[in-house]
Amino acid sequence: MQPVQLLALLAGGEALSGAGLAAQAGVTRAAIWKQVEALRARGVPIEARGAAGYRLPWALQMLDAKQIRAALPAPLARSLGALEVHWELDSTSSELQRRGAGAADLSIVLAETQHAGRGRRGREWLSPPGLNLYLSCLKRFESGFAALTGLSLAVGVIVLRALENLGIAGAGLKWPNDVLAVTDGQAGGKLGGILVELSGEYQGPCAAIIGIGLNLRLTPALHEQAGQPASDLATLAGGTPPDRNRAAAALIAALVEGLRQFERDGFAAFGADYARCDLLRDQPLQLSGALGTFDGVGAGVDAHGALQVRMTDGSVRRVDSADVTVRRA
Repeated sequence: MQPVQLLALLAGGEALSGAGLAAQAGVTRAAIWKQVEALRARGVPIEARGAAGYRLPWALQMLDAKQIRAALPAPLARSLGALEVHWELDSTSSELQRRGAGAADLSIVLAETQHAGRGRRGREWLSPPGLNLYLSCLKRFESGFAALTGLSLAVGVIVLRALENLGIAGAGLKWPNDVLAVTDGQAGGKLGGILVELSGEYQGPCAAIIGIGLNLRLTPALHEQAGQPASDLATLAGGTPPDRNRAAAALIAALVEGLRQFERDGFAAFGADYARCDLLRDQPLQLSGALGTFDGVGAGVDAHGALQVRMTDGSVRRVDSADVTVRRA
């Protein structure tokens, strides 16, 4: 038995005995125990209930490409270059990179788990199986790199549009690529992250691989592993996250529509929406990067998506790349 098969059997949330699982799979109880431990090591909270057997604390939905495609508007589904669900990848973005020129425009790859998921600046992205969404999309552009300024910010707006379509409020954006929960008007834990990687010609054509990780449900152990404040859609939705296939479909639909809008109109089409969701505006900030560390106050973003920081002398500094921390009083 493979971990994916065991997780699928436990997905309903009912307790299943080790003997029953072994009989279904045609393996020994020791083999079942080994796979239970393998899933636990990856962050899946499988409980042992004595003679009752193993169970998850709640039901979960395994990702299914057919279900996701069926939930998309038919014209949009037909426009996709590919829609694939994998059990495990190093990362969904790396998988699209390996396809190279052979990958069709608007190809989508999802994985139940990643063993080398990555965020901005090479940071690790925790990717436990069955709990969250890990998705990458390839978008080809006839224009060059310069026309894609602000793309990661636009994708942040696109993610919030998807959440709105799922009926979920209470999220905002931290420049340049984080989606955060919002509590009492203040930025909270990280809900998701965006990684945009470009390839091709500076003058065009070029391609963007857009990776998105979105937390649907985090366990206490995963909160501890994250090493930073984190949140999930279950918290924003009153305890139960949206069905994972429905959430994936909403994200894909918003991505396709939003990327086409960006292709036509650039970041200008997203500037007003970004400003409404900008969690750094008017906040005391500390920034660190290649030019050193400095303090200032968030002053929004410019027409190209660069962060604007108001300095103590009243001048505004434009920042294209930096780590940003909100200073606490």
